[in-house]
Amino acid sequence: MAGFGGVLRVREFRALWLAEGLSVGGDQIARVALALVVFARTNSAALTALTYALTFVPAVLGGVLLSGLADRYPRRAVIITTDVVRGLLAAAMAVPGLPLWLLWALIGVLTLAAAPFKAAQLALLPDVLPGPLFQAGMGLRQITTQAVQVAGFGLGGVLVTATGPAVALLANAATFLTSAAVVALVVRPRPAARATRSPGPAAEVGPVLVAVYAFAALIGFLVVPEGLAAPYAASAGVGSVGVGVLMAADPVGSVLGGWWAARTAAKPRTPPRSVAVPAALAGLPLLVCPLLPGPWWAAAFWALSGGLSTVYLIRLQAAVVDLIPDDRRGTVMGRLSTCLYSSQGVAIVGAGLLAEQVSPAAAIAISGGLATLTAVAAATIWRAAARDASPITSDASPITRDARPITRDAPN
Repeated sequence: MAGFGGVLRVREFRALWLAEGLSVGGDQIARVALALVVFARTNSAALTALTYALTFVPAVLGGVLLSGLADRYPRRAVIITTDVVRGLLAAAMAVPGLPLWLLWALIGVLTLAAAPFKAAQLALLPDVLPGPLFQAGMGLRQITTQAVQVAGFGLGGVLVTATGPAVALLANAATFLTSAAVVALVVRPRPAARATRSPGPAAEVGPVLVAVYAFAALIGFLVVPEGLAAPYAASAGVGSVGVGVLMAADPVGSVLGGWWAARTAAKPRTPPRSVAVPAALAGLPLLVCPLLPGPWWAAAFWALSGGLSTVYLIRLQAAVVDLIPDDRRGTVMGRLSTCLYSSQGVAIVGAGLLAEQVSPAAAIAISGGLATLTAVAAATIWRAAARDASPITSDASPITRDARPITRDAPN
């Protein structure tokens, strides 16, 4: 059984883990600083919201177009280069009196550069953490990322208040440059994945990738409660404290789910059913939302859903490592991350519109039902592909597909 102690003994993982934590924390500090800078200069809520959106939206485009860099070039070099670029861009944002159009351009390019960083990091982790250690490492990443995001917002507010936004933006730049230095000093160089493949036909995963992306996209349905926490609390007659409890339910469940996924890492491979069952089950606690006696019960059920969704997401990424040849891993991992990311925004907006027509509880229940149905459909596609297709072979080494029947299998 692989646990957190096992992955923390791996020196290269500790470096990548620290680098990611620094980058995530710096991003959160910068979001606070940028929001305050733009609002102070424009007094416009719309322009402030635009600035905040620019710290997210370009990552979707970058995930589609730039993830392949993690396969074309050495992944360590991609991580270091993107961190240095982001550090310089973040430092440029601290220049006093920078025109807003230039500030927005810098934010957009910086966010765009996050995509190849994420793709390279996710593709490199299976080399650093082989076998069941990978799933344990992903569980630890999930827990620490949640904690760093919350702490980063709090620290950002304190830092901006104490020193001003320019210092906070320079602190963000320092986190990127420190991250690059840590990776350069600790992570050993490896050749580019595509440079090491031997001649042969490209691996085709076909319908399996359709199922993988469907599993990734259904996370959008499962984060709907967090987006509708405020209107749900209002309809239930609870105040701001209740909103806070409801919004915290999914992250709390996510932490527990990350711990459980790390403790139950599959050996030596991740079977498809271990993804499908928790994915399907994660929607059920939301499906019964209108029947719950009160918001505190809702918080418990939302936490359960959050835990199950994190378990399936971590196992899904482990299954992708089993399925996808190394020379395509960065591209697939990067686009998978983009799919996870974009589906959440689309689903929350759609659920918000639906909640105005029915009720927040009903919209959450419908989202839960759609999540379960999507999981069943994705599992069916995966099972059919595993039964009908021949084993997948990489250009470098054979990768066999688990062809056993798949049942419904149930985390940012």
